[in-house]
Amino acid sequence: MFPQGKTKTLKPKAGGQRESPMARQHEAQQMSVYEEMPIDPSLASMTERLQEELGQSADLIVREFGGSEPSSAKTIAVVYIQAMIDDTRLDEFIIQTMQEDMLSGEEPEKDYVRMKDKLLAIGIVSELKTFKDLFEKLFLGYAIVLMEGQEQGISAHIVGGASRGVDDPKTEMTIRGPREGFTESIRVNSMMVRRKIRSPKLWLEQHKVGEITQTPVAIMYIQGLAGEEIIEDLRDRLQAIKIDGILETNYIEEMISDQKWSPFPTIMYSERPDVVAAALLEGRIALLVDGTPFALILPVSLNAFFQAAEDYYQTFQMATFLRMLRFVSFVIALLMPSVYVAIIGYHQEMIPTQLLLKLAAQREGVPFPAYLEAFLMEFVFEILREAVLRMPSAAGSAVSIVGGLVIGQSVVEAGIVSSAVVIVVSFTAIASFVSPIYNLGIAARLLRFFLLFAASTLGFYGIALVTLVILLHLSNIRSFGVPYLKPFAPFYWKDMKDSLIRVPMWLMKQRPQKAAEDDNIRQSTKLKPRKEPSQ
Repeated sequence: MFPQGKTKTLKPKAGGQRESPMARQHEAQQMSVYEEMPIDPSLASMTERLQEELGQSADLIVREFGGSEPSSAKTIAVVYIQAMIDDTRLDEFIIQTMQEDMLSGEEPEKDYVRMKDKLLAIGIVSELKTFKDLFEKLFLGYAIVLMEGQEQGISAHIVGGASRGVDDPKTEMTIRGPREGFTESIRVNSMMVRRKIRSPKLWLEQHKVGEITQTPVAIMYIQGLAGEEIIEDLRDRLQAIKIDGILETNYIEEMISDQKWSPFPTIMYSERPDVVAAALLEGRIALLVDGTPFALILPVSLNAFFQAAEDYYQTFQMATFLRMLRFVSFVIALLMPSVYVAIIGYHQEMIPTQLLLKLAAQREGVPFPAYLEAFLMEFVFEILREAVLRMPSAAGSAVSIVGGLVIGQSVVEAGIVSSAVVIVVSFTAIASFVSPIYNLGIAARLLRFFLLFAASTLGFYGIALVTLVILLHLSNIRSFGVPYLKPFAPFYWKDMKDSLIRVPMWLMKQRPQKAAEDDNIRQSTKLKPRKEPSQ
């Protein structure tokens, strides 16, 4: 029988929640039971115990082999999960080894050493002492070799199985630049980053997060550039996570974020290896999670969410123009509906007379006030956006056409809303898609409704009040200790070269401040454009 977890006195959690005894006992079993179970030297008992632990799962394969004589007892077993290993490497390096008559069956210690040395051709071989070590390797796609009379096993790296190949990134499209995006394999993703940064200073730390899933999570950083305090803080936050499973990066993002109630993201994600490599070169840290094509980047500021990979793959003049366009588009997506409501409802004197007469003519016969029109159209658009995202691609385009043309034109002709509101909501929606990072647009979508309510009650005074609260909130946010409004507040003149504008590459001589404190020099200070020779 397995040892039972010890009963502990339960204390209320923050927020008045209380852990149940069953949950605590389940966690204790998951964490400690297998650590206390050594490898059984009896091969028959060991294979039987494995099959019992996995509930006689059909994908657990156990192949047993005898000694040098055909009639000899089974002295060795190969255990693996079907479809998680490479069948070719299994046959070449392990099965053929068993069939080379190398096991005497009389000297288990010598047979074990010979088998271990023979498997070294695979590349990654390690010894297993407990069931915990065995299960960790087994569910990563390793083959486990067990021998009669041995209190340890051997894990052989023959990871394979079906996986998605490297493809174009789906959420961060560029006209010019690399065409490869991350996959769901953490091994492939770390390899793609290493192909960008071929340096021994690129360090990778692997952790396991999730009491049941045991999801591999990797911390990548360039030693000497990333701050040691931030790295240590990240380690502590990862170790403090106690959850059944991690299936996507957002599980971790919500738990390690500094601002858990803020709509603004304090951790950036990307599915592009070049974006992650650029962040590492600036002294930031990347977090890779197995099973998802998105990597987390930290620490970040609000300015980073307006930067796209393509900014560095084209001229600095065009990159500066596009960045300013993104800033303006974000402001439009945030404020345009509320500004329209405030002008129509409270500040008509700000509209030119001819335009005011046209708007009044459009609104003649509309039964709802301006703020309710805007709110209804925004709400309908959010429903339409969600429907298009969840529908299959073929049906999604049809839904967008029906929603954008048929519904928009029908509500105007029916006199439910004015055409001006449809124009405002449509332009706001287009502006919200300009942001290169999707989750920043989510913050604008949520805050837009608060601004609409403020504009409907106090006009421009309400908008100013809510905007002031948002600015105060932004100035108080930190991302792993880094001010969220950096380099604007606090103001760093040197970092302004890569913020609202992008200066030429030869002028960006230093890395962002407070991101790489040990080595702040990015390039040679002597690098300048070559002047024309004198005549």
